[in-house]
Amino acid sequence: MNNRVTPWRLGLLCVGGMVFLLLYISEAATPSRTGLLQVTFLDVGQGDAIFIETPDGVQVLIDGGPDSSVLQGLASEMSFFDRTIDIVVGTHQDLDHIAGLIDILAQYDVVTILRTEGEGASSAAVQFVSSVADEGAKVVYARAGQEFKLGASTTMTVLSPSSETTNWGSNTGSVVVLLQYGDIGFMLTGDAPEGIETYLASTYGAGLEAEVLKLGHHGSKTSSAAAFLAVIEPQFAVVSAGRNNRYGHPHPEVLERAAATGAKVVSTQDGNIHFYTDGTRVWME
Repeated sequence: MNNRVTPWRLGLLCVGGMVFLLLYISEAATPSRTGLLQVTFLDVGQGDAIFIETPDGVQVLIDGGPDSSVLQGLASEMSFFDRTIDIVVGTHQDLDHIAGLIDILAQYDVVTILRTEGEGASSAAVQFVSSVADEGAKVVYARAGQEFKLGASTTMTVLSPSSETTNWGSNTGSVVVLLQYGDIGFMLTGDAPEGIETYLASTYGAGLEAEVLKLGHHGSKTSSAAAFLAVIEPQFAVVSAGRNNRYGHPHPEVLERAAATGAKVVSTQDGNIHFYTDGTRVWME
């Protein structure tokens, strides 16, 4: 056998070594976020995808957008060598929320999957259910009152749905969660419509207060009820929607209602949105 190192082999080894070195340097150069909760609303076009990393290193992905672009979004937020996600949440079975999760389940090891019983008729919805079964993760069906400890100081509490959702409408059955770190809350609503928002406002009242609100259903006028906005009193209101989308999201009336609360309205139409909090204040970078 000829073990001589040819120029071609040497060049290939050098290129491989340089790539590994650049990845290592990139990892080492990542700014330290010790003690901070990071919540990133990923730009996945017309859809939702929210990446959470707690101060204890627990990682959560809520929804995956309409296609595999979520993989590129996560690559900009997670270490190249990190192939595990602690919790994946599929808020409901609409394609623009769960299609990208099929790719996530294929590329990452997921520990826990939080979903509803609803099963859509689209090919993406059917494939999602199959992918969940193949993943081997712990599957939890969402119920109001469930609390997930995301490390020592962060919690994620399910507010809706309140019961089994097989016969619910897709948006009505959306998983709604409140993410809490210290004094700072993030209200993450899926596509929950006004009826669910009004129910939550009457049930929880001031307990819904949160500094960051993801406006329901991409800023559609079917969500973001005035009563809901009034109890949340958000500092930031986030629109997760695609540029020049055919639905006209976000609706001008919703933007007016959100702005009337004093919230700063931001949108993934301008790219990824990064929030950081130390538990006493929250800011964008």
